[in-house]
Amino acid sequence: MWYFCDILGRVRHSPFIGLYLLGFWIAPVSLHPQCLDFKPPFKPQEDLQFCAMYRNFGCCDSAKDQELMAKFYKIMDNFDNYGHANCAGYVQDLLCQECSPYAAHLFDAEDPSTPIRTLPGLCPDYCSQFWLKCRSTITLLSDDLQLAQAEPDQVHFCQHLELEDPDYCYPHLLSNEQLTQNLGHVLADPEGCLQLCLEEVANGLRNPLAMVHANDGTHRFFIAEQVGLVWTYLPDRSKLEKPFLNITKAVLTSPWEGDERGFLGLTFHPNYKYNGKLYVYYSVEIGFDERIRVSEFRVSSGDMNEVDHASERIILEVDEPASNHNGGMVMFADDGYLYIFTGDGGMAGDPFGKYGNAQNKSALLGKVLRINVDDNDRGPLYRIPSDNPFVHERGARPEVYAYGVRNMWRCSVDRGDPLTKEGKGRIFCGDVGQNKFEEIDIIEKGRNYGWRAKEGFSCYDKKLCANSSLDDVLPIYAYPHKMGKSVTGGYVYRGCEYPNLNGMYIFGDFMSGRMMNLQENKNTGQWNYHEICMGIGLTCAFPGLINNYYQYIISFAEDEAGELYFMSTGVPSATSPTGVVYKLVDPSRRAPPRQCHYDPLPVRVKSKLIKFRPKESEYPVRPHPTESAVKESDKNWLQELMDILKEQGAAVVTTTLPQTTTKPPRHTRRKNRRKKGNGAVRLAGDEQGRDDRGRVEIFVNGEWGTVCDDLWNTKNAAVVCRQLGFRFALKASKHSEFGEGKSLRILLDDVQCEGTEESLLDCQHTDIGIHNCAHYEDAGVICGNSDYVDA
Repeated sequence: MWYFCDILGRVRHSPFIGLYLLGFWIAPVSLHPQCLDFKPPFKPQEDLQFCAMYRNFGCCDSAKDQELMAKFYKIMDNFDNYGHANCAGYVQDLLCQECSPYAAHLFDAEDPSTPIRTLPGLCPDYCSQFWLKCRSTITLLSDDLQLAQAEPDQVHFCQHLELEDPDYCYPHLLSNEQLTQNLGHVLADPEGCLQLCLEEVANGLRNPLAMVHANDGTHRFFIAEQVGLVWTYLPDRSKLEKPFLNITKAVLTSPWEGDERGFLGLTFHPNYKYNGKLYVYYSVEIGFDERIRVSEFRVSSGDMNEVDHASERIILEVDEPASNHNGGMVMFADDGYLYIFTGDGGMAGDPFGKYGNAQNKSALLGKVLRINVDDNDRGPLYRIPSDNPFVHERGARPEVYAYGVRNMWRCSVDRGDPLTKEGKGRIFCGDVGQNKFEEIDIIEKGRNYGWRAKEGFSCYDKKLCANSSLDDVLPIYAYPHKMGKSVTGGYVYRGCEYPNLNGMYIFGDFMSGRMMNLQENKNTGQWNYHEICMGIGLTCAFPGLINNYYQYIISFAEDEAGELYFMSTGVPSATSPTGVVYKLVDPSRRAPPRQCHYDPLPVRVKSKLIKFRPKESEYPVRPHPTESAVKESDKNWLQELMDILKEQGAAVVTTTLPQTTTKPPRHTRRKNRRKKGNGAVRLAGDEQGRDDRGRVEIFVNGEWGTVCDDLWNTKNAAVVCRQLGFRFALKASKHSEFGEGKSLRILLDDVQCEGTEESLLDCQHTDIGIHNCAHYEDAGVICGNSDYVDA
């Protein structure tokens, strides 16, 4: 659960679609763009020919557009010229609503556990005109028996097509400016806070403070815990049981909350794919002295998922005068050199020497260091790049690249705009402040970042601050401690999946849990600030998405494809297993399907795999809290929340609180078929060969056959998925989405399940082999063990 200090923050980060609090239901303000696949809309890569009204933004690519066009002509072949003239427009309108950015709302598909409408929700006036002119098309457009039964009566029929929220009926939603004016942009709340969502990626970690990839084409990611363990995760998010690296015996840390010592940084050599080298930054104790250590390791020659622990070579050690301000970032920049970010040595105000460690270029603390570790198998472990700025300055350490930093916590290299490469190579860092300000800096060669003379934009050491020779670089942004007390540097988003986020520098604060972003104004060079909030109402009501996270934001990360993540924990202790990794998701827009596809190189696995189970997806539908679940101590702020929301005009409706649901039974994951006997099922027809989706084929009386989809719904799909060992039915696929099983007989038709049956044969159905459908209606399913559909 997300604990935020102000009342409105609690609403922003609430995990519930709406809030049941103290007997009140807080109605969501508005719905959100959503497609029938439960994902955001997109801009098609190719122009749509049939549903051209959604060519700029919607839910259809050219393949779906062609499919709808073919269905249109198949329907209109049943009409003469008069019927074509009267009804072609209506038929096209209704078919093309699958391409609407609000398709999920029009077809009442936000809840994946309920059947999707076969016709979109229509406004009463439009529905009446459609019924009067073209009621003969209804049974051709839909195979819904209830709709067919309602078809003779206009009032009954149009009531059947009404939506609970009349603002979303077709075609009136097209003229609703509140829905259409900012469509496709990142949604902001009334305070200007950008609303994003999250996807849980990993959990049960002990202060996860680094997540990196090896840039070797495998798309694995490696997550480091503060205690000195690094875990390997595969692209499907399964975790290898055996750690990639284990130096817990060497790492100095403790279970104290807030202890800054431990395993602090990890990075892979740019040529890791060929040389197998990686670098770590951690705290050690030598006798009575504490030090920070940077070491080089090699991957094992016998296992690509394990480090050769005997290969450690210590590259650099620096004495730490105190237990805090240990720095901890280590990374390679675009120039191929290793960058090391050290803290100022600890205590308050950098009290070491006349001007402190950070301003002393003969000390390695309070610095950005740059070294060359290439070709170091013979000779020195590292060399000094010839263009390091202080190579020829007497008394300065040649490793120093920049100075005047206090305790930079998390830095990153900008990949650059995907098309223009603008911004490529810039190094962004978050520098933790002293008493008043936190700051974000862009690191430049040879520059002074001001500490201890300055903290943010203000003077800290007034005498040193007045020194005309300081020549320091001001941060691009600084914020006061009323917003947060420990900055966590982030990344400039350059991924493929969420085009709206391109160019945003996204970062956070460890103490307040605030998520923030900066965007550069190209004309002025200034960086504009926006806060990032978790989406409210139905903004994050996509399967697999959540809108809450643990408060203590420890670190940010990029995967190999450039998508953005962050790590946080509920208890800031190196031994607390409350750490979670989240992926940032923009619910307002995504890239077109298949644009971001990549094929990971195969990974040879010798360790046992642990399948990922999201903590936030233990229930098919997240339960609302019961009255008994609301702590007595929370009731005051909840009542205060009610008052604030009423003042702001939120719809607050009294209602009784529903009971929480219980956990569904766990099912053992099996291969995608049961023992071959009557009622056994298998999946076929997925072009990528995935075993969690496909055309449903059933074995009855010695033969395999298909199932028709006249009444196919998610309850039927749930029976199939459970037979195959999956926990959820994510989609009931209709109209031969996974191809036509023409080589098989149709064995089942008109299947009606309650969802709890052992097999489809236990559901109501017509006699075996008796049907009134064709293979173009073959049914399919998409199953899963989390309630998230992977495209």
